[in-house]
Amino acid sequence: MSINIRTINTHKVIKEVKAKSILRKHKKADSWFVARYGMNLYRGCLHDCAYCDGRAEGYYVDGEFGKDIEVKINAPEIVAKELDPKRKRTPFKKGFVMIGGGVGDSYNALDRKYELSRKVLNIVSEHNFPVHILTKSTLVKRDIDILQTINQKSKSIISFSFSGVDDEVCKIFEPGVPSATERLETIAFLKKEGFSVGVFMMPVIPFITDLPEQMENSVRKFKEAGVDFIIFGGMTLKQWRQQSHFYKVLQENYPHLLHEYSIIYKGDKWGGASYQYYESLNKQFLHLANKYQIPIRIPASLYNRVIDINDVVAVILDQMDYILKQKGQKSPYGYGAYSVSQLKEPITEYRNKLTTLKGIGPVTEKIILEIMETGTSKYYEKLLLNN
Repeated sequence: MSINIRTINTHKVIKEVKAKSILRKHKKADSWFVARYGMNLYRGCLHDCAYCDGRAEGYYVDGEFGKDIEVKINAPEIVAKELDPKRKRTPFKKGFVMIGGGVGDSYNALDRKYELSRKVLNIVSEHNFPVHILTKSTLVKRDIDILQTINQKSKSIISFSFSGVDDEVCKIFEPGVPSATERLETIAFLKKEGFSVGVFMMPVIPFITDLPEQMENSVRKFKEAGVDFIIFGGMTLKQWRQQSHFYKVLQENYPHLLHEYSIIYKGDKWGGASYQYYESLNKQFLHLANKYQIPIRIPASLYNRVIDINDVVAVILDQMDYILKQKGQKSPYGYGAYSVSQLKEPITEYRNKLTTLKGIGPVTEKIILEIMETGTSKYYEKLLLNN
């Protein structure tokens, strides 16, 4: 790839990159984002969130994550080629395109100038793909015209990431991000415009935004804004670059918490906190989700007429498996989800022989038949609301 380096100011350097590929294809629909395809239009992110694991070494982002940004200036040209059905021997599976990812928010401040998100959305719309956007930025409102067109033709889901709703805390840990209040106002606006909108409440920040009163205030405000779902997760702190940066911010603002962090973060390979901490945190969130009756995964009603039936079944089973395990219960659904995701034929062809598939017994068979008939499952709907 070729690179043109432009110095924006003494603190930020923008690298204009010509990438060879953009579109990532998943082997199956991801049950967190319900997406089959993903893309990163930028590498590095001006949001500069203190806790972002995109700055960890494993993501191979050169330079300083929140300051040195790569802009894939030829992304629209590449995506147009990659989505062109005439260039494909095997047709694309029907599925959501996820715009945004772990190494950069596609609606970070640079997109005001480059408009890569808008240009790519136009191409996605031309090919009638549904989209799921994950962002922390209110800039997404700029592209509401294209997103409405996509929503009418297939589906647009717009999700916002939050660590909490305290604007003062956000200033410290999310210095380049619109305030939580602005994001909440944008959610309410998009809901009035007819969009499905969700929240990725992740990561909550230990001993700061995970406090019971903070978490309840967050969930209550998400409910008031009209969100369709909340997906929740605790914070990871991978050793070296990510942890070092976060601890520097913590030292400057909450130095008394450094000892608390040393107790729950013990150098896990993946940056995970202790099991006991996550277990307590998940119980706290599940209680709030039940209290405010907010789904804890993307509900089937948002995708069951949009993606193909195999993916619908696999995603629902996968979500059920995850929820049950989060609640400390055994699950028979994970293996069944994998088996369905590997099928070459429509699962409807197995209507009378589902139990011949690995991991599918009578209980799972009954749920799959219900999904094929109605697009969802009553038991699944109860689990989504933690009932």
